[in-house]
Amino acid sequence: MKAKTIVFIHGMYMNSLCWDQWISRFQAKGYRCLAPDWPGRDKPVEVLRKNHLDPQLGRLTLSRVLEHFADIIRTLDEKPILMGHSMGGLAVQLLLQRDLAAAGVAIDSAPPMGVFTARWSFIKSNWPHITPFVSQGSPIEMTFERFQYTFVNTLPLAEQRAAYERYVIPESRRVPRESLTARVDFKKPHPPLLLIAGSADNIIPASLNKSNYAKYKQSPSVTDFKEFAGRTHFIIGQKNWEEIADYVLAWFNEKGV
Repeated sequence: MKAKTIVFIHGMYMNSLCWDQWISRFQAKGYRCLAPDWPGRDKPVEVLRKNHLDPQLGRLTLSRVLEHFADIIRTLDEKPILMGHSMGGLAVQLLLQRDLAAAGVAIDSAPPMGVFTARWSFIKSNWPHITPFVSQGSPIEMTFERFQYTFVNTLPLAEQRAAYERYVIPESRRVPRESLTARVDFKKPHPPLLLIAGSADNIIPASLNKSNYAKYKQSPSVTDFKEFAGRTHFIIGQKNWEEIADYVLAWFNEKGV
């Protein structure tokens, strides 16, 4: 039975605004689309920025994010398709482990435990929020210069600035630190899963997504991988994002989900 509901899961430093264009496209194809914010993110970007160093944000964990989405999913009358970007992609993988979805799409997914790279761009991009030299309870702000490197490294300056002003918000350090110990049982059967990577992604290099994909070869279940040339970590908002969305739609049809 085809799942008609898609639950979109945003990643770190963003909220559900990043899915607005995708929601319009998938709704036009007949899907019911839900894009809940992470706990505490359902406020305007300017408010979340003004509240930087919010102690409540400092307490947010990956486990809390997962339970938030699990609770939402359990209210639905069918198992949804889950689609996540970045840390949201890891959330998709972890929620699939709980048998809470009909299928999953993990775009530029943060890696689970046991999937790692020593590539400099990965270390440089992630070190500010995983460094042990700053308290876990102290939220972190994404500077424009860091956003340029980690998310939008190939985009024109005007597009970089527009994306930064529209989407970027402070983040909890506890979420990425907990992700370092997030376990996926790669041998366990799971619903169909598509992993997508961008070749120009600095913070989650395509090679890391490939390593993540390779781990699933231990499972008998359907796991697919697609790399898009020239795409940054901002793949879901970068020019020609429609190509990725339409690839996902074609994959849905191919897999019958």
